[in-house]
Amino acid sequence: MASSEELHKRRVGAVARGVGSVIPSYVDTATGGTVTDVEGREWIDFAAGIAVTNVGNSAPKVVEAVRAQVERFTHTCFMVAPYESYVAVCEQLNALTPGGFEKRSALFNSGAEAVENAVKIARHATGRPAVVVFDHAYHGRTNLTMALTAKNMPYKHRFGPFAGEIYRVPMSYPLRDGGLDGATAAARAVELIEKQVGAENVAALLIEPIQGEGGFVVPAPGFLPALRTWATAAGVVFVADEIQTGFCRTGDWFACQHEGVEPDLITLAKGIAGGLPLAAVTGRAELMDAVHVGGLGGTYGGNPIACAAALAAIETLHELDLAAAARRIGAVLGDRLRAVAARDPRIAEVRGRGAMLAVEIVRPGSLTPDPAATAAISAACHAAGLLTLTCGTYGNVLRFLPPLVISDDELARGLDILDAAFG
Repeated sequence: MASSEELHKRRVGAVARGVGSVIPSYVDTATGGTVTDVEGREWIDFAAGIAVTNVGNSAPKVVEAVRAQVERFTHTCFMVAPYESYVAVCEQLNALTPGGFEKRSALFNSGAEAVENAVKIARHATGRPAVVVFDHAYHGRTNLTMALTAKNMPYKHRFGPFAGEIYRVPMSYPLRDGGLDGATAAARAVELIEKQVGAENVAALLIEPIQGEGGFVVPAPGFLPALRTWATAAGVVFVADEIQTGFCRTGDWFACQHEGVEPDLITLAKGIAGGLPLAAVTGRAELMDAVHVGGLGGTYGGNPIACAAALAAIETLHELDLAAAARRIGAVLGDRLRAVAARDPRIAEVRGRGAMLAVEIVRPGSLTPDPAATAAISAACHAAGLLTLTCGTYGNVLRFLPPLVISDDELARGLDILDAAFG
């Protein structure tokens, strides 16, 4: 087997430079809570492929379902010759997502594609052009979703011009907005929408219930419900981007459930299929069915192998009660992070929910972001065998997304490495 060094030499000659990687090692195998590279070195996984392998890598039911489906058929295109597993996934999503109203779903390939289709559906159903998004938001890397995303580097830099009729308003960010309560922060956003865009022009209000790439920003209590109430009154489609927060990650099946928010449309991907590419838009039947036949779809959307994996992943999430597991992981991880924060003045805040936690790192005695210290701490984790990720508009947030099946021993070993990395 080629070494990581040899593979990297091949990569330089074959892979576009714009595709980056967090660690220099190349993966050979991965299981529930660990990744092993081609040299046989084991890494504790606090990344889960960016919140994808919630059920762990190569989860037994997922492997079995994928193997069986590959043997039956690999692709027909649902738009050409449909099959039961696509329908079954949609049935599951309609039942699982928040809201007691009648729902429909459509399947796609990636989170960005799901977001684009949610915007299409909202615009078509309302006849309005504008889409409202929030500071620090991340929604994808396509042209439209780059316009929806707040952060320039590396996502938007020199890739424009971008799609129009996108409007950005302030997020509730308690650490950095003076601790505004949720209702006040929502009123601030609504005032800008009404004065600068006009509610009657807004098709959709799109928000991550907990922001992902933007820094695991958790809005103040009441922020999401107040926006939901306003959207209903204004005839605006409330779209929850649950691509990173979904499928038990935050301790509920979906993060909206924490405050009882029922979105009109919800976008899903990442944790949906145990590591296979699949995404979805699920929402109110009258919105989803407003689009003409042929207006939604794609060659690979709802591929039968990915659908088989999704059904197996959802079964695993249920059987192992991984929402409860996320809460247990969050309690252990949160306690340890708060203990580190008590001794390290660089940590301005420990935040998140369930197994989606982060620390924001600043220069001591201030709220000035310290991306260099953040990168150094993350690099120390990598050197010691712990996979971690950074994020945040300012590059100063260290985020933790362990698989929800990580063992107590793996979690403890990872936390010991993390503790030592802070010094």
